[in-house]
Amino acid sequence: MNIPNSLLFDIIEHPYFQRLRRVSQMGFSNMVYPGANHTRFHHAIGCLHLMQKAVQVLRFKEIEISNDEANALYIAILLHDIGHGAFSHALEHSIVDGISHEEISLKFMKKLNIEFDGQLTMAIRVFEGKYPRKFLNQLISSQLDIDRLDYLKRDSFYSGVAEGNISSERLIAMIHVVNDELVIEQKGIYSVEKFLIARRLMYWQVYLHKTGLSAENMLVNVLRRAKELSQKGERLFASKALTYFLTTKITKENFTDETLKIFSKLDDYDILSAIKEWTDSTDKVLSLLSKMIVDRNLLKVEIQQTHFSEADIDAKISELKSTMNLSDSEARYFVFQKQIQNQAYNPSMPIKILNKNGALKDIAKASDQLNLQALSKPVIKYFVCYPKQMKLAQS
Repeated sequence: MNIPNSLLFDIIEHPYFQRLRRVSQMGFSNMVYPGANHTRFHHAIGCLHLMQKAVQVLRFKEIEISNDEANALYIAILLHDIGHGAFSHALEHSIVDGISHEEISLKFMKKLNIEFDGQLTMAIRVFEGKYPRKFLNQLISSQLDIDRLDYLKRDSFYSGVAEGNISSERLIAMIHVVNDELVIEQKGIYSVEKFLIARRLMYWQVYLHKTGLSAENMLVNVLRRAKELSQKGERLFASKALTYFLTTKITKENFTDETLKIFSKLDDYDILSAIKEWTDSTDKVLSLLSKMIVDRNLLKVEIQQTHFSEADIDAKISELKSTMNLSDSEARYFVFQKQIQNQAYNPSMPIKILNKNGALKDIAKASDQLNLQALSKPVIKYFVCYPKQMKLAQS
C-alpha cells in the first residue's frame, strides 16, 4: 500500500498513533482463537488502504472528490480508533467513566490538529459529520463503512473463523453516491447480504464468544478492584500512566489535555505487567482474579434467552462467600449477570440499493433473503459468570 503524502506519514509516525501497535484489536479473543493477536495499528493502516480504493472508485464513477476532501477522508479513517484504550473496550468500563473511545479519538485529533497547524480541520469536520457532504462521513461511520469492511475481513483472517470473510474489494467496487448519500449498486446486493450475515456470525462466534466475554469482564473487574483499592490509599504496582487512572476519578468533565497526554502512554503492556504483579497482592479478590486471568482459569459462563433468576445468583454468591470467606461485595466480583445484544442490521440507518432504473431501496426490502428482515431485530441474550467450583475450592 501507499502512504499518499508526507502529512499522513508524519501522523503515522507520531507517538499517539504508534501506541496503537501496543493495543490489541480483539482484546482477549486470543484466549479462544490463538491467532487473534493483531493490533489497532494493523486495522488503522488497513482502513487507510481501503479508503484510498474507495476514493479511486468514486472518482472513476465521476463523483467529484477534491484532493483536500480525499486527504480529510484518509486522516479521519486513519485516526477513527486512536482513542481506544488498552485491550480495546475494557478500559471504557473500568478506568474512565462516561467517555467513549470515539470521544477520546476526537480529543486526539484536535490535539494533533494543533501540532500540525490546522491541517486536520476538514478531517475533524468529516469525522464529526459536520462537513456538508454527507457521504464522506458515511464512508467513515455507517452500516457499510470502511471501518467494518476492514475489521470483519481482518478479524476473520486472524481468528481463523471463515464465516466473517467478506468481499471488501467487491463491496468497494459497488459503491456509488446518489443525492449525497452512499449507496450500493444493484449488482452488489449479494455481497451486501453476505456482509450482513457475516457480521451477525462474527458477533456470535467471535466478539461475543462466551470465553471472550468471561475474560473481558474479569479484566474489567480486576481494574475496578484495583481502582477501588487505590482510591482507598493502597499502593499497587503499576506504571505511572496506570497509577494515574487508578488513583484519579476520570470522567468526561475532567478529561483534560494532561489526562490525554497520560492516556497516550497507556497500553496493553501496562495492564498485563500490572496483572502479573497483582497475582501476589495481599487483597484476595485482586490476587485471585489476576491469577485466574494469567493462568486462563476463567469464570464459567452460561448464556440463555431470558434473565437468570436472582435466587440462583444469590445462591451462587452465598456458596462462594462461605467457600472463600468473602464479603457480599467481594463475592460479586466473581458472580454477576449481564446482557449482550446483536443487531446485524439497523433499519433506521438503511443500506440503500441503487436499482438500474435509478430508484433507491432499503436492502431489507430489495433482498429476496427473507432473513434480512429478521437480522433487523435486536437479539438480546443474558449471561451469568461464576467460578468453576472445583478449581475455586483448590485455590
